[in-house]
Amino acid sequence: MTTTSQVALSYQSALSNQLDVVANNIANMSTTGFQGSRSMFAEFLAKVDSDGTQISYVEDLGTIRDITQGPLGFTGNTLHVGIQGEGYFVVEDGGEFLFTRNGSFQVDDTGRLITSNGAVVMDEQDQPIVFSPDEANIDISRDGVVRTDNGEIATLRIVTFANQQDMTHQGSSMFSTDQVPIEAADTEVVQGMLEGSNVVPITEMTRMIQILRSYQSAAQLITQEEDRETEAIDILTRTV
Repeated sequence: MTTTSQVALSYQSALSNQLDVVANNIANMSTTGFQGSRSMFAEFLAKVDSDGTQISYVEDLGTIRDITQGPLGFTGNTLHVGIQGEGYFVVEDGGEFLFTRNGSFQVDDTGRLITSNGAVVMDEQDQPIVFSPDEANIDISRDGVVRTDNGEIATLRIVTFANQQDMTHQGSSMFSTDQVPIEAADTEVVQGMLEGSNVVPITEMTRMIQILRSYQSAAQLITQEEDRETEAIDILTRTV
């Protein structure tokens, strides 16, 4: 394979990974609390001969998460909670603490406040928030205090991290990390609302079209280079 084909192939490989990221964004554009991702690339220079000539390849560095807040939409459900500002709800699933901006909560058969996938929502003491059978009229204030007719029950724990990019996806809107949580400041919770995905559909569709066109151009370049090589070999090996 020639250098030209190798460069084009490195570009195609990076574009393929970028297409996977965009496709995942589009698939989750209606997922509550979902944060889209972007691919990161860099130029990799490889020395090809003794005179210092270098060839530029495409290096795929990975992805970066868009941590901007998604739009808050009204639902009217008293157990739906949106975060206004920075931060994540703390939940526990299988003995592990996870973090999410998806505030689509519900109460299970034992009275615990849980997420839509069954993770238990934690309070400020990292204990489950539990309602007794006779409690009604749940109210969640902007500072996260949970109250019922019987008075104050608990306070939702909302945290953030020094490096929000150093968090690992656990499903579409859950994250795990080894970092020490920091109590989120200047953050409010809004009852009866949910944060939508921060993915902008038209932007992602446009990006997908651009990636596909670039991929096709790279494929065309490889084909042209192969045709050129074949023609050169035919000319050089032709009997005079």
